[in-house]
Order: sequence, then C-alpha cells, then structure tokens
Amino acid sequence: MDNSVIMAMVFGVIGGLGIFLLGMRYMSDGLQTVAGNRLRGLIGMVTNNRIMAIGVGTAVTAIVQSSSITTVMVVGFVNSGLMTLKQAIGVIMGSNIGTTITGWIVVLAVGQYGLPLVGVSALVFLFSKQEKIRYLGMTIMGVGMIFFGLQLMNDGLAPIRDLPEFVRWFHMFSADTYWGIFKCILVGCILTLIVQSSSATLAITMMLASTGIIGFESAAALVLGENIGTTITAFLASLGTTTNAKRAAYSHIVIKMVGVFWITILFHPYMRLIHSVVGNDPNTIVMVDGAETYPYIQAAIAASHTIFNIISTAIFIPLLPAMVKFLTKYVPDKSSGEKPQLTNLDIRSIETPIIAIEQSRKEIVIMGRVNREMVDSLRQILSTSKADKATIDEIFHHEEVLDNIQKEVMAFLTEVLDGNVPLSLSEEAQKQMRMADEYETLSDYVTTILKLYLRLSNNGIELSQVMREDLLELHDLVAEYFDNVNTSYAAGPKNFPKVLPNGDYITDKFRDLRNRHLSRLAEEKSDPMLSTVFSDMLNSYRRVKDHVLNIAEVIAEVKSINMTKSVKTEEKTETVP
Repeated sequence: MDNSVIMAMVFGVIGGLGIFLLGMRYMSDGLQTVAGNRLRGLIGMVTNNRIMAIGVGTAVTAIVQSSSITTVMVVGFVNSGLMTLKQAIGVIMGSNIGTTITGWIVVLAVGQYGLPLVGVSALVFLFSKQEKIRYLGMTIMGVGMIFFGLQLMNDGLAPIRDLPEFVRWFHMFSADTYWGIFKCILVGCILTLIVQSSSATLAITMMLASTGIIGFESAAALVLGENIGTTITAFLASLGTTTNAKRAAYSHIVIKMVGVFWITILFHPYMRLIHSVVGNDPNTIVMVDGAETYPYIQAAIAASHTIFNIISTAIFIPLLPAMVKFLTKYVPDKSSGEKPQLTNLDIRSIETPIIAIEQSRKEIVIMGRVNREMVDSLRQILSTSKADKATIDEIFHHEEVLDNIQKEVMAFLTEVLDGNVPLSLSEEAQKQMRMADEYETLSDYVTTILKLYLRLSNNGIELSQVMREDLLELHDLVAEYFDNVNTSYAAGPKNFPKVLPNGDYITDKFRDLRNRHLSRLAEEKSDPMLSTVFSDMLNSYRRVKDHVLNIAEVIAEVKSINMTKSVKTEEKTETVP
C-alpha cells in the first residue's frame, strides 16, 4: 500500500469536507441576510395548519440550507414560547424535506464550476460597497465552495477502489441481509454524529457509491442512518431548555426512527420503487474511456433520500395531534418553574442573527404591552379616591419586571452584535436596544406618577375634582398617543404621520393645564404639597409623552430634530412652586 496515495486521499477528503462545510456556512449566512425579510415572513406564517407549517419548514430549510439550523431554530422558538409544539413538529417535518436538496446538488456534478464561482464572488464580496451585493457575493461564494469541496472529496475518494484493504472494509457493510442493513444504518448514524452534518455525510456516501466501493442498497441504508444521526443537533440544542422544547427535539427523533423502522421492514420493495423512479438499475456499470462509471447511482441515492422524507412526512401528517398527545404524556411538565429568566430570548438563536433579532423584537412588543397595562392600571387608581392595593402592587411589580426584561434584552442584543452581523441587522439591534431603554424609563415615570399620588394619599390629601379631571384628560391623551406608537411597531410605521402632531398637541395641553393651575393658585389658597405634587404629576405625563416620541422616532427610522435635547440626556424637570 502506497502511503503517499493514502495521505493524498485523506488530505483531499478532509480538505474537501472542510471547504464544503465552510461553504454551507457562508451560503447559509449570506442567504439569511439577502432573504432575511422573506425568512421572517415565512416564520410569521406558521400556524396550527399542519400543511402550512410543513411548507414553511421546507422553505426555511431551502433558504438556510441546513435542517440542523432549522430544527435548532424551532427548538429555540418553542423554548421561547413563540411557537407551539404542534407548529414546531410541522416545521421539523418540512425541514426534513427541504434538506434533501443537497443530494440533488451532488447529482448535478458541478464541481468544475466551484473555483470560478469562488473567485468571482470573492471579488464581489471583498470590494462591493453595497451590503446586499456583498452578501449575495458571500452566498455565491458559499455555493462555489460547496461545489469545489465536493470536487475535492470526489477526487480524494477516487483512488480508494485501488486499495484492497479499504474495499474489504467497506464490503463488511453490505445491505444484502437485515443485519447488513442495520449495520449500514448504524455506520451512517455514527458518521453523522461525528461530522454534525447530514449533508456532508450524504455527499460522501454518494461519492463512495459513484466509485463502486459500495452498492446502491448499502448507500441507501447509510443514508437512512444519516437521517437518524442528524437529530443529535436538535437534541443537544434542547439540553437545559423547557419541557416543550425537549418535546420538539424528541419529535424529530421519533419521526426519523419510525420512518427508518418501516423502511427497513420494506427495504427491498422500497429499493425496487427507487429503481422504477430512476428508470434504470442504479448499480449499472458503464465504461467511459476504459474506466467503470455508475451513471445512475447518485440520482438513485438522492431520490431515495427525498422519497423517504416525503413518505415519512405524509405518514405523520394525520398523526400529528396524536404525536403531540404522546409527547405531552411521556415527557411530562416539571413540577417546579423552568425558566430562570423573564424573557423568551434563547441564546441558541444567536447563530442565526435574523431569528435572534425577530425574537428580541417580540420582547420589545411585550414591553410595550406591559407598559400599556401599567397606564391602564394607573388610570384606574387616579379615577378614585380610594386606591386598590392589589392594583398598586401590580404596577410596582410590572416596573420591576420591565427593569429585568430590559437588562436581559440588552445582554442578548450585545451578544448578537458581538458576532458577524450584517449592517442592517446591527442597526436594527441598536434601535431595539434604545427602544428597550425607552420602555423601561417610561415605566419609571408611570410609577413616579403613582408615587406622587400615594404621597398625597399617605398625608391625607386628596386631589380636587378639577385636578382629577385635568389629570385624567392628559392621561387619556397620552394613552391614545402610546397606542398609536405601539400599533406602529407591531404593524410597521404606518401611524407615524399622526405621531408628531399628536405629540405637539399633548405638549400644548400640558402647558394649558399648567397655566390653569397657576391661575387657580392666584385666585384661591391651596395646600403647598398638593400644588407641588400636582405640578410634578403633570410634568411626569409630559415626560411619558417625550419617551413615547423617542420610541416613535426609532420605529420610523428618523432622527428627531431635537435629538440633542433627548430625554435621556436632559433629566431636568419642570416644577411649579
């Protein structure tokens, strides 16, 4: 045995595998950036309609080019409470179909185009100033690296047929008996567990088959094992997550295990089905320039992979509700609380920045909703002379919760920004950080108004009927203004044209109420504490409006002409003696 041949073979396969995996990563990252909004739209389409969920899973996997990324993403969503178990299982089933595209890429035999694609796209990526063009270049560069990696692996594996020791070793795994089928499945599973990419092991399997080292039946059995091996990624992602996230990961394992089980029982009839689909015997040998070639075997392997996943998905579509019940029963909820944090943010999603940003956006929406609840509760208290203790405690509790949510959002987004994030996502992350800060500060002013009101109550002082009506009038204007801004963030900046005029109107109303209060002071005697506290309450409402305006500016992606007078840097308060 020539050691130089073995070394060249090993280096070729390892180098090709590394370039292939790196290409998959570049293509995935590039596609996520280029098709980011479409990806977010697809995720938003996930409903309890199982067909829709499967379609979304297939499409998302086709975009990110990795079922592992999709399943890890789904586990993160379930862990975050942003996706139900039923929705998650549907998406996972779809991802199993979407990932089969890799096999057909190998069938195309496009390795010769790899280096030209890498060369041209690398120049675009390095020298283009437009971000979208740069990441399109990264995507194409990833495709080229995949093609080139496949070519290197194919060239590296070519001499293996001339090494008797390797040939004898591979012949130990022949799928001519049930035990042989099981051994091939086991080898395929272990290889995928090691490489952590079923796409890579599938490509290697197809190339081994194309050299004649393994037959079609053995290759198909190896692919079945690779389907099981790919579930380890989702399983590892589920460690330390909520029970529902674990159920989602386990569903992936169950679907693959059951699918492989029925195929092994009907293995030989299934092989005949693939023969009929391909139209030729995959093991057919054709002599080309004096060398043996297997022109049909790679297409047959790709077809066996695709058809297996389509049939398995079709079997589980009607069984989806039953699977949810099964997993709920046999993976019971924990008796104690599971979440050590308040937010639904999942650190695993940082590997997919577009998803991480979507998760944090949902948390910002929640912060807005909690603030709105605080505003409603505050009105309830201001409307009566006897404040309900439970409502008071609820406002203070919400303020503490928002403090902690803001810290978790800031820490999460900081981790996102530490990675390789496109400029557009980086800017959005920074805007979300500012919004989280504004919402947290807004909640502080709501509790400030409550504290001022309680200060009067604790000293046995009540607001006059006129003061109460003035406060409620200003309160309702601010609450309506807040609703417009929150709606803008949930559905896009459609309401922004209304925001600036409304903000000016609130400022004018504040001045009017303040002047009316000053006029009353000149005409009649008033308790000094009541006068000061009422003025401070009016001013706090103005501050609430200012912070809502800051949020509106972020939503509309414009800079205020008064940014130098931002509420964050100007914490002076207007008081009336």
